[in-house]
This record gives sequence, C-alpha cells and structure tokens, in this order.
Amino acid sequence: MARVLVIGGTQLIGRALVEQLLARGDEVSLMHRGHDTPFGDRVRSIGCDRNDIAAVQGALTGERFDVVYDNVYDWQRGTTPEQVVAAARATAPGLSRYVFTSSVAVYPTGGVYTEDSAMVAVDHPDVYGAQKANTERALFALGKSEGLPVSTLRPAFIYGPHNAFDREAFFFDRLRDGRPIIIPDDGQATMQWVSAHDVARAAILAATHDVAIGQAYNLGNMPPITQLAFVELLARASGHELRVAHVSRAKIQQMGGGLMQPPNYFGVYLDIPAITADSARVTEQLGLTLTPLEAGMRDTYAWYAQQPRVARDYAWEGTLLATGGIEVVTHHG
Repeated sequence: MARVLVIGGTQLIGRALVEQLLARGDEVSLMHRGHDTPFGDRVRSIGCDRNDIAAVQGALTGERFDVVYDNVYDWQRGTTPEQVVAAARATAPGLSRYVFTSSVAVYPTGGVYTEDSAMVAVDHPDVYGAQKANTERALFALGKSEGLPVSTLRPAFIYGPHNAFDREAFFFDRLRDGRPIIIPDDGQATMQWVSAHDVARAAILAATHDVAIGQAYNLGNMPPITQLAFVELLARASGHELRVAHVSRAKIQQMGGGLMQPPNYFGVYLDIPAITADSARVTEQLGLTLTPLEAGMRDTYAWYAQQPRVARDYAWEGTLLATGGIEVVTHHG
C-alpha cells in the first residue's frame, strides 16, 4: 500500500486514476478546489487551489507521500511551471515518484515524434503547449539538481467516461439523433486518442517502475486515425447509422464555426493541425499495451448511453447544410 496524493482526482483522468489506486489498496488524498468528491470517505480531501503557490506550500507542509500524481491544468488561467514546481518541492521529502501529466502538445505540429524529440520553444505561441513543455523542463531539471524522481506522460486526445470536453459525446449525440456529421474538407486530417483508463494505468506503472525515473511517455493510438475514419469508428462502436456532409473549412469559418467555442463543428478542438507521437516506449519499458480505440469507444458509449440526455441546438448546422452544394451521404458498414 502506498500513500499517494492526487492533484485533481475528480474529473476525467484523475477520476480513472483514483479508482485504480483505491482498487490497489493505496491510501489516497486528493488536493482540489471543490468541496465534494465522487469517492466519499474512501479518500482524504485537501482543499486548495494548486495555482496558489503559498496555499499549496501551506497545505502540504508536514505531509508525507510516497507518490504524487499531478493531473491538473487550469484551462481558464493556465498552470505555470512555477506552480507545478511548488507542489513538487513541497512533497519531495521521502517521495519515490512525481508523475506529471503533460501532453503531446509539447511537440510542434508534425511528427512522428519520440520522447527524445525536441519540444516546442519556451516562448511558443500556444500557451498550453508552452506551459506543458516548460513544466517538463523544470521538473526534469529539478530531478537533476535536487534528485526529484519525476516521470511525465504525454497523452494525445483523451476519451472516456466523465469527459468534460465535448468530444466523443458531440458525435454520439448526433448519431443518436440521426444528424449528419460535418466533416471538414476531405476528412483526411489525422488524430490520436488514448483512454483515460490507459492514462491512469500508465501513471501507476510509471510510479512503480524504476526505469521510469527521468522518462517521458507518449500515449496515443498508432497509427493515427483520420477524421472520417474516426466518425466511422464511432458509428460502429455505438451501433448507429452514419450520415456525413463534407464541408470546406473556408465555408465553415465563413459561417462562424468554432474550434473551442460554439458553434462547434467537429467537437471541441479536434480539427487542429496534427501532432503524431510514437507510443512504443510505454510498451517497451512499462509493459502497457493501449486499449484498441474501437473497443475503448464501445465501452465509453455504454457509459454515455446511461447518462441523462443533454438537449442539443442544431440550428447553426442546419443553416450551414442548407447553404447549397453540400451533399449528405449515408455510410454503411
């Protein structure tokens, strides 16, 4: 049994991680801003905003943990290397591993990247990617200078139960409602995915294998999947007929379609330039074989189908599809 701290722990990755840690019999504390957790008295809560360095130092003074799993990123304010390092330094005494969840966004557009590939520049214009990359640099530097036993994870798009981002549910709702799914251009842009369950498994393996100290691990299905093949996979996984409409990005943008803000046209943030990462290291070093994407999405759909339906507003999509020259095609099989 390990005494562990999970920074976060109530949403997508953290929730899957805490469930696995409790199943292992670990003693789990959560540091989070909320008042409640899904785990009741099975975990201990430390109320704290991890972005408040003084509060973090105060909350963790005198605490001792074997492992820290750091999963939180503040999408409104960002999370800086200094804020992460504060938590790492506060928990360092007696620590056997500090596992930080980073992202494939530490790489430039392109690939295929291994974990030894160069990360984006410190002043990269994408704040999220820059902060993740700079935090990894700071943690690995802390490992060299002060002996912090750090491992980092670099997941691609994460899916699974309790996903706060409108990603797989975006498509499942449209499939259930018989709506056409808008495909930007020819749908050949690629994506990589990893289940929250697998990210949690990777985190635990990184914490329990000495080879993981000082290492980063890419996490994402290989080969990458095209946008069109992805929605075909979701239709199979959910057992619904697929209808698609190929629309040029120029027309989508002209009509106001959004990546992060409504009206979203292809889930949240899924139509960005591809970053492709090789995930061989996590299998070779930690023995983790990632869940096949279609099997993982079948499980995710089974969970999703049990949740209350959320009303969707398809008015913008209806207007776009009615502009003329757009054919809706039914895909079979």
